[in-house]
Amino acid sequence: MKNKFLPNVLSAKYLSLLLFFVLGSLALTNAQSNDNYLFNDSHFHITNYIQEGIEMEFYVDSIMGDKVGRSTVFGLPLQQQWSYRVTGDNAPTYYLDTDAPLYYYSFCDAWIAMQYKSLPPKKQERLDPMIIGFNVTDMYAADHIKRVLTVFPGVFTGIGEFSIHKEFVSSKISGDVASLTDPALDRIMDFCAESGLLVLIHNDIDNPFPKPGKPNYVTGFQDLVKRHPNTTIIWAHLGLGRIIKPIEDMGSLFEEMLADPAYHNLYFDLSWDETAKWLDYTDKSLARTAEIIKKYPDRFLFGTDNVAPSKQEQQLRVYHLYGRLWKAIGPEATYKVTKGNYERLFDAARSKVRAWEKENVK
Repeated sequence: MKNKFLPNVLSAKYLSLLLFFVLGSLALTNAQSNDNYLFNDSHFHITNYIQEGIEMEFYVDSIMGDKVGRSTVFGLPLQQQWSYRVTGDNAPTYYLDTDAPLYYYSFCDAWIAMQYKSLPPKKQERLDPMIIGFNVTDMYAADHIKRVLTVFPGVFTGIGEFSIHKEFVSSKISGDVASLTDPALDRIMDFCAESGLLVLIHNDIDNPFPKPGKPNYVTGFQDLVKRHPNTTIIWAHLGLGRIIKPIEDMGSLFEEMLADPAYHNLYFDLSWDETAKWLDYTDKSLARTAEIIKKYPDRFLFGTDNVAPSKQEQQLRVYHLYGRLWKAIGPEATYKVTKGNYERLFDAARSKVRAWEKENVK
Protein backbone atom coordinates (compact mmCIF):
# COMPACT_ATOMS: atom_id res chain seq x y z
CA MET A 1 0.00 0.00 0.00
CA LYS A 2 1.35 3.37 -0.93
CA ASN A 3 2.13 5.60 2.05
CA LYS A 4 0.51 8.95 1.35
CA PHE A 5 2.65 10.60 4.02
CA LEU A 6 5.97 9.48 2.49
CA PRO A 7 6.35 12.45 0.08
CA ASN A 8 5.90 14.90 2.94
CA VAL A 9 8.47 13.06 5.05
CA LEU A 10 10.92 13.02 2.16
CA SER A 11 10.23 16.69 1.48
CA ALA A 12 10.92 17.55 5.09
CA LYS A 13 14.19 15.60 5.04
CA TYR A 14 15.14 17.18 1.73
CA LEU A 15 14.40 20.67 2.99
CA SER A 16 16.40 20.01 6.16
CA LEU A 17 19.39 18.83 4.16
CA LEU A 18 19.05 21.75 1.76
CA LEU A 19 18.88 24.21 4.65
CA PHE A 20 21.94 22.56 6.25
CA PHE A 21 24.00 22.95 3.08
CA VAL A 22 22.79 26.51 2.44
CA LEU A 23 23.62 27.63 5.99
CA GLY A 24 26.95 25.81 5.81
CA SER A 25 27.76 27.57 2.56
CA LEU A 26 26.82 30.94 4.04
CA ALA A 27 28.99 30.29 7.09
CA LEU A 28 31.89 29.26 4.88
CA THR A 29 31.40 32.32 2.69
CA ASN A 30 31.33 34.54 5.78
CA ALA A 31 34.50 32.89 7.15
CA GLN A 32 36.22 33.31 3.81
CA SER A 33 35.10 36.94 3.73
CA ASN A 34 36.54 37.52 7.21
CA ASP A 35 39.77 35.87 6.12
CA ASN A 36 40.09 38.48 3.40
CA TYR A 37 40.62 41.14 6.05
CA LEU A 38 44.19 41.76 7.17
CA PHE A 39 43.39 41.98 10.87
CA ASN A 40 41.01 42.85 13.68
CA ASP A 41 42.14 45.86 15.70
CA SER A 42 42.21 45.31 19.47
CA HIS A 43 43.43 48.84 20.24
CA PHE A 44 42.08 51.92 18.46
CA HIS A 45 41.56 55.53 19.60
CA ILE A 46 38.95 57.48 17.65
CA THR A 47 39.73 60.77 19.46
CA ASN A 48 42.87 62.44 20.80
CA TYR A 49 43.96 64.30 23.96
CA ILE A 50 41.69 67.28 23.19
CA GLN A 51 38.73 65.03 22.33
CA GLU A 52 38.93 65.69 18.60
CA GLY A 53 38.91 62.89 16.06
CA ILE A 54 36.97 61.28 13.24
CA GLU A 55 33.34 60.23 12.84
CA MET A 56 32.64 56.58 13.58
CA GLU A 57 30.91 55.91 10.25
CA PHE A 58 33.89 57.39 8.41
CA TYR A 59 36.13 55.07 10.43
CA VAL A 60 34.15 51.98 9.39
CA ASP A 61 33.69 52.97 5.75
CA SER A 62 37.00 54.62 4.86
CA ILE A 63 39.60 53.57 7.42
CA MET A 64 38.59 49.99 8.20
CA GLY A 65 37.06 49.50 4.76
CA ASP A 66 37.90 46.09 3.30
CA LYS A 67 41.16 45.72 5.23
CA VAL A 68 40.13 45.71 8.93
CA GLY A 69 37.44 43.21 9.89
CA ARG A 70 36.51 44.32 13.39
CA SER A 71 37.82 46.92 15.78
CA THR A 72 37.61 48.24 19.29
CA VAL A 73 36.75 51.92 19.41
CA PHE A 74 37.47 54.32 22.26
CA GLY A 75 38.72 57.82 22.80
CA LEU A 76 41.16 58.95 25.43
CA PRO A 77 40.05 59.27 29.07
CA LEU A 78 42.15 62.39 29.58
CA GLN A 79 41.71 65.96 28.35
CA GLN A 80 44.72 68.23 27.99
CA GLN A 81 44.05 71.55 29.71
CA TRP A 82 44.70 74.69 27.70
CA SER A 83 46.20 77.06 30.23
CA TYR A 84 46.61 80.54 28.76
CA ARG A 85 49.16 81.32 31.48
CA VAL A 86 51.38 78.54 30.14
CA THR A 87 51.06 78.58 26.34
CA GLY A 88 49.13 81.77 25.57
CA ASP A 89 47.29 81.57 22.24
CA ASN A 90 49.11 78.36 21.30
CA ALA A 91 46.49 75.71 22.02
CA PRO A 92 48.13 72.38 22.93
CA THR A 93 46.88 69.30 21.09
CA TYR A 94 49.11 66.74 22.81
CA TYR A 95 50.19 66.14 26.39
CA LEU A 96 53.84 66.89 25.59
CA ASP A 97 52.94 70.31 24.14
CA THR A 98 52.54 71.96 27.55
CA ASP A 99 53.24 71.65 31.26
CA ALA A 100 49.54 72.20 32.03
CA PRO A 101 47.83 69.19 33.61
CA LEU A 102 45.57 66.52 32.19
CA TYR A 103 42.17 65.77 33.72
CA TYR A 104 39.65 62.93 33.39
CA TYR A 105 36.94 63.61 30.80
CA SER A 106 33.74 61.58 31.18
CA PHE A 107 31.65 62.86 28.28
CA CYS A 108 33.70 60.70 25.90
CA ASP A 109 31.62 57.63 26.81
CA ALA A 110 28.33 59.29 25.83
CA TRP A 111 29.87 60.56 22.59
CA ILE A 112 31.10 57.07 21.69
CA ALA A 113 27.72 55.53 22.53
CA MET A 114 25.70 58.04 20.49
CA GLN A 115 28.00 57.67 17.50
CA TYR A 116 27.70 53.89 17.70
CA LYS A 117 23.90 53.93 18.06
CA SER A 118 23.59 56.09 14.92
CA LEU A 119 25.20 53.36 12.78
CA PRO A 120 23.23 50.69 10.91
CA PRO A 121 23.43 47.20 12.51
CA LYS A 122 25.90 45.79 9.98
CA LYS A 123 28.41 48.50 10.81
CA GLN A 124 27.77 48.21 14.54
CA GLU A 125 28.57 44.51 14.32
CA ARG A 126 32.15 45.34 13.28
CA LEU A 127 32.84 47.52 16.34
CA ASP A 128 33.41 46.92 20.03
CA PRO A 129 33.13 50.24 21.93
CA MET A 130 34.96 50.54 25.26
CA ILE A 131 34.20 52.64 28.36
CA ILE A 132 37.03 54.96 29.39
CA GLY A 133 35.57 58.10 31.02
CA PHE A 134 36.33 57.25 34.65
CA ASN A 135 38.88 58.39 37.21
CA VAL A 136 40.74 55.23 38.16
CA THR A 137 41.58 56.66 41.62
CA ASP A 138 37.92 57.28 42.48
CA MET A 139 35.96 54.69 44.47
CA TYR A 140 32.93 55.78 42.42
CA ALA A 141 34.63 54.79 39.15
CA ALA A 142 32.95 51.38 39.14
CA ASP A 143 29.60 53.12 39.59
CA HIS A 144 30.31 55.27 36.53
CA ILE A 145 31.02 52.17 34.45
CA LYS A 146 27.81 50.52 35.66
CA ARG A 147 25.84 53.70 34.93
CA VAL A 148 27.17 53.83 31.36
CA LEU A 149 26.05 50.22 30.77
CA THR A 150 22.58 50.90 32.11
CA VAL A 151 22.11 54.13 30.14
CA PHE A 152 23.52 52.70 26.90
CA PRO A 153 22.70 48.96 26.87
CA GLY A 154 23.77 47.01 23.83
CA VAL A 155 26.79 49.21 23.10
CA PHE A 156 29.90 48.45 25.15
CA THR A 157 32.10 45.34 25.28
CA GLY A 158 34.88 46.39 27.67
CA ILE A 159 36.73 49.19 29.44
CA GLY A 160 39.95 50.91 28.44
CA GLU A 161 42.49 51.68 27.39
CA PHE A 162 43.08 53.33 30.74
CA SER A 163 46.44 53.88 32.40
CA ILE A 164 47.96 53.22 35.80
CA HIS A 165 51.67 53.85 35.25
CA LYS A 166 52.46 55.64 31.98
CA GLU A 167 55.60 57.51 31.03
CA PHE A 168 55.17 61.33 31.18
CA VAL A 169 51.38 61.01 31.59
CA SER A 170 50.72 59.71 35.12
CA SER A 171 52.48 62.61 36.82
CA LYS A 172 50.53 65.19 34.77
CA ILE A 173 47.04 64.05 35.78
CA SER A 174 45.21 66.32 38.23
CA GLY A 175 44.31 64.80 41.58
CA ASP A 176 45.48 61.50 43.06
CA VAL A 177 48.14 59.38 41.40
CA ALA A 178 46.87 56.05 40.05
CA SER A 179 48.10 52.92 41.82
CA LEU A 180 47.98 49.18 41.22
CA THR A 181 47.05 48.68 44.88
CA ASP A 182 44.18 51.18 44.96
CA PRO A 183 40.86 49.73 46.24
CA ALA A 184 39.18 51.88 43.58
CA LEU A 185 40.92 49.80 40.91
CA ASP A 186 39.86 46.60 42.66
CA ARG A 187 36.22 47.76 42.61
CA ILE A 188 36.52 48.35 38.85
CA MET A 189 37.98 44.89 38.30
CA ASP A 190 35.31 43.27 40.45
CA PHE A 191 32.52 44.89 38.45
CA CYS A 192 34.12 43.83 35.18
CA ALA A 193 34.15 40.24 36.45
CA GLU A 194 30.47 40.56 37.36
CA SER A 195 29.38 42.15 34.08
CA GLY A 196 31.78 40.38 31.68
CA LEU A 197 33.48 43.56 30.49
CA LEU A 198 36.97 43.07 29.06
CA VAL A 199 39.75 45.18 30.58
CA LEU A 200 42.42 46.86 28.43
CA ILE A 201 45.00 48.42 30.73
CA HIS A 202 48.18 50.39 30.10
CA ASN A 203 50.79 49.79 32.78
CA ASP A 204 54.45 50.41 32.04
CA ILE A 205 56.64 47.48 32.90
CA ASP A 206 59.32 49.80 34.29
CA ASN A 207 60.12 53.42 35.13
CA PRO A 208 61.44 55.85 32.53
CA PHE A 209 65.25 55.93 32.63
CA PRO A 210 65.42 53.24 35.35
CA LYS A 211 68.36 52.95 37.70
CA PRO A 212 70.02 49.54 38.26
CA GLY A 213 68.48 47.60 41.12
CA LYS A 214 65.43 49.87 41.47
CA PRO A 215 61.92 48.30 41.60
CA ASN A 216 59.71 48.21 38.54
CA TYR A 217 55.95 47.69 38.16
CA VAL A 218 55.95 43.96 37.38
CA THR A 219 55.11 42.57 40.82
CA GLY A 220 52.31 45.04 41.36
CA PHE A 221 50.72 44.17 38.04
CA GLN A 222 51.08 40.44 38.66
CA ASP A 223 49.36 40.82 42.03
CA LEU A 224 46.50 42.73 40.41
CA VAL A 225 45.91 39.96 37.86
CA LYS A 226 45.99 37.26 40.53
CA ARG A 227 43.59 39.20 42.77
CA HIS A 228 41.00 39.17 39.98
CA PRO A 229 41.01 35.70 38.39
CA ASN A 230 37.52 36.14 36.91
CA THR A 231 38.37 39.36 35.08
CA THR A 232 39.77 39.09 31.55
CA ILE A 233 42.71 41.50 31.34
CA ILE A 234 44.67 42.61 28.28
CA TRP A 235 48.07 44.16 29.04
CA ALA A 236 48.55 46.89 26.44
CA HIS A 237 51.84 47.09 24.53
CA LEU A 238 53.41 44.33 26.70
CA GLY A 239 54.10 47.15 29.16
CA LEU A 240 56.46 48.92 26.74
CA GLY A 241 56.56 52.55 25.61
CA ARG A 242 58.53 55.22 23.81
CA ILE A 243 61.37 55.01 26.30
CA ILE A 244 60.09 52.09 28.38
CA LYS A 245 62.29 49.40 26.92
CA PRO A 246 62.17 45.66 27.64
CA ILE A 247 63.52 44.77 31.06
CA GLU A 248 66.30 42.22 31.49
CA ASP A 249 65.20 38.67 30.64
CA MET A 250 61.68 39.87 29.89
CA GLY A 251 61.03 36.86 27.67
CA SER A 252 61.55 34.42 30.55
CA LEU A 253 59.31 36.51 32.80
CA PHE A 254 56.49 36.42 30.27
CA GLU A 255 56.95 32.71 29.63
CA GLU A 256 56.64 32.02 33.36
CA MET A 257 53.42 34.02 33.52
CA LEU A 258 51.97 32.36 30.43
CA ALA A 259 52.71 28.91 31.86
CA ASP A 260 51.30 29.73 35.30
CA PRO A 261 47.55 28.99 35.76
CA ALA A 262 47.40 31.95 38.15
CA TYR A 263 47.53 34.19 35.05
CA HIS A 264 45.03 32.27 32.93
CA ASN A 265 42.97 35.48 32.56
CA LEU A 266 45.86 37.59 31.23
CA TYR A 267 46.43 38.39 27.55
CA PHE A 268 48.97 40.58 25.79
CA ASP A 269 48.41 43.35 23.26
CA LEU A 270 51.03 43.83 20.52
CA SER A 271 49.75 47.29 19.56
CA TRP A 272 51.68 50.50 18.82
CA ASP A 273 54.54 51.25 16.48
CA GLU A 274 56.73 51.85 19.56
CA THR A 275 56.15 48.24 20.64
CA ALA A 276 57.10 47.04 17.16
CA LYS A 277 60.30 49.04 17.49
CA TRP A 278 61.38 47.14 20.60
CA LEU A 279 60.30 43.68 19.44
CA ASP A 280 62.14 44.09 16.14
CA TYR A 281 65.10 45.89 17.71
CA THR A 282 67.51 43.08 16.80
CA ASP A 283 67.28 39.70 15.10
CA LYS A 284 67.68 38.14 18.55
CA SER A 285 64.78 40.07 20.11
CA LEU A 286 62.54 39.25 17.15
CA ALA A 287 63.39 35.55 17.31
CA ARG A 288 62.74 35.45 21.07
CA THR A 289 59.37 37.18 20.63
CA ALA A 290 58.40 34.77 17.85
CA GLU A 291 59.43 31.79 19.98
CA ILE A 292 57.12 32.83 22.83
CA ILE A 293 54.17 33.67 20.58
CA LYS A 294 54.43 30.34 18.74
CA LYS A 295 54.42 28.58 22.11
CA TYR A 296 51.38 30.53 23.37
CA PRO A 297 49.55 31.78 20.24
CA ASP A 298 46.18 32.02 22.00
CA ARG A 299 47.35 34.73 24.42
CA PHE A 300 48.32 37.58 22.09
CA LEU A 301 46.27 40.12 20.13
CA PHE A 302 47.28 42.64 17.49
CA GLY A 303 46.19 46.27 17.57
CA THR A 304 47.31 49.48 15.90
CA ASP A 305 47.02 51.99 18.78
CA ASN A 306 46.37 54.55 16.07
CA VAL A 307 44.69 57.84 16.96
CA ALA A 308 42.02 59.14 14.55
CA PRO A 309 43.84 58.48 11.23
CA SER A 310 42.57 60.36 8.21
CA LYS A 311 43.67 57.75 5.64
CA GLN A 312 43.53 53.98 5.48
CA GLU A 313 47.26 53.78 4.77
CA GLN A 314 47.93 55.25 8.22
CA GLN A 315 45.77 52.56 9.81
CA LEU A 316 47.61 49.73 8.05
CA ARG A 317 51.12 51.01 8.73
CA VAL A 318 51.51 49.36 12.16
CA TYR A 319 50.37 46.00 10.81
CA HIS A 320 53.09 46.13 8.15
CA LEU A 321 55.71 47.12 10.76
CA TYR A 322 55.18 43.65 12.23
CA GLY A 323 55.79 41.99 8.85
CA ARG A 324 58.95 40.17 9.96
CA LEU A 325 57.17 38.88 13.06
CA TRP A 326 54.23 37.50 11.04
CA LYS A 327 56.70 35.66 8.84
CA ALA A 328 58.60 34.31 11.85
CA ILE A 329 55.56 32.91 13.66
CA GLY A 330 53.91 31.46 10.54
CA PRO A 331 50.36 31.70 9.12
CA GLU A 332 48.51 29.71 11.80
CA ALA A 333 49.82 31.74 14.74
CA THR A 334 49.49 34.95 12.73
CA TYR A 335 45.80 34.21 12.13
CA LYS A 336 45.21 33.75 15.86
CA VAL A 337 47.09 36.92 16.85
CA THR A 338 45.62 39.15 14.16
CA LYS A 339 42.06 37.77 13.96
CA GLY A 340 41.06 34.66 15.85
CA ASN A 341 41.91 35.67 19.41
CA TYR A 342 40.05 38.96 19.00
CA GLU A 343 36.91 37.19 17.83
CA ARG A 344 37.08 34.63 20.64
CA LEU A 345 37.62 37.13 23.47
CA PHE A 346 35.38 39.94 22.29
CA ASP A 347 32.55 37.64 21.22
CA ALA A 348 32.59 36.03 24.67
CA ALA A 349 32.62 39.46 26.34
CA ARG A 350 29.76 40.73 24.18
CA SER A 351 27.65 37.74 25.14
CA LYS A 352 28.36 38.12 28.86
CA VAL A 353 27.73 41.87 28.92
CA ARG A 354 24.47 41.57 26.98
CA ALA A 355 23.34 38.87 29.43
CA TRP A 356 24.22 41.13 32.39
CA GLU A 357 22.29 44.01 30.81
CA LYS A 358 19.27 41.78 30.25
CA GLU A 359 19.24 40.93 33.95
CA ASN A 360 20.01 44.41 35.29
CA VAL A 361 18.70 47.05 32.90
CA LYS A 362 15.00 47.82 33.28
